[in-house]
Amino acid sequence: MREKREQLEAEIEAGLAGPFSDVELVDFEVRGQPPILTLFIDRPGGVDLDLCTAVSQSLEELRERYALEVSSPGLDRRLRKPQHFEAQLGREIAVQTARPIEGRRNFRGVLAAADDQSITLTLEGAGSATLPLEALGKAHVVYNHETDGGHRE
Repeated sequence: MREKREQLEAEIEAGLAGPFSDVELVDFEVRGQPPILTLFIDRPGGVDLDLCTAVSQSLEELRERYALEVSSPGLDRRLRKPQHFEAQLGREIAVQTARPIEGRRNFRGVLAAADDQSITLTLEGAGSATLPLEALGKAHVVYNHETDGGHRE
């Protein structure tokens, strides 16, 4: 499964590389039968409907195999790559690990540090947790309307 995901990610990124060199593939998911492929993309200045349409139309080979959806990552954007975490330092994030760490799988706190190997969260309440990137299942920014209302990415 992991190898297939990596192959699909490489195919998507190769399709974006030429005509959409400023577009980043933030994440993607495959679900359902027939399979639906949803791409979450971003670029400096943001994503609009015209960009989503252009990306979808340019990925013809993928559209032959999947029902293709293209979207922005949204306010509660997913975090997968080291640079995603580094860009969100100081923000509140929620993490679900693929396996228990210190007896738990769900963590929520302020992202205090991030590098190519791990992230460190200042947890709600007290303490901190350092989590290896390879152990993360899902992670996303927690959007808080009161504190993030003026924040633009």
